[in-house]
Amino acid sequence: MSTRTGQAESPTRNTRQVGRRPANVILVGLSGSGKSTVARVLARQLAWRAFDTDQEIRRRTGKAIWQIFSEDGEPAFRELEAGVLQAACARADQVIATGGGAVIDPRNRRLMLAGNLVIFLETKPEMLALRLTGSLSRQPRPLLAGPDLVGRLAELARERVQMYRCAHHVVSTDGRRPAQVAAQIAQLLHARA
Repeated sequence: MSTRTGQAESPTRNTRQVGRRPANVILVGLSGSGKSTVARVLARQLAWRAFDTDQEIRRRTGKAIWQIFSEDGEPAFRELEAGVLQAACARADQVIATGGGAVIDPRNRRLMLAGNLVIFLETKPEMLALRLTGSLSRQPRPLLAGPDLVGRLAELARERVQMYRCAHHVVSTDGRRPAQVAAQIAQLLHARA
């Protein structure tokens, strides 16, 4: 479920034109990079809405992400994800946390880049593994299954780095608190206004 911070319940429509402030801030990166947490912190700072695509998929389907992967397959999940992202990008004044694989589909990348500010939260695989180790037992992540979590994260990073780098800016999260990352993104947003 998405959370609302500081504004009326329904967000405005995305009608921003080129040369104006980006309609939304969209966070991309691997699992564990802090997209959901930074989205909440940044949304509070901006008095915008925080929106998490994975949470919305869980809300719409009544299933955990791993269940969708297991029961319906990754292609079905990616279609759900694309629909949720499209609906989110039709609105404005949101900080959108995407799933780690949202950038795989070129249609999603084009959609995100159209009038929004896209930020790649870059994090070293070793740091990602530290952040994820405790949560994987509660929230399994099918694409991270296997005995070598750091190796799998490094492999996904190699596979996706060019897609992640479609972002307008790259912000490192290594050794930084979410508030520090959010403050840097807020500066980048204000510089575009």
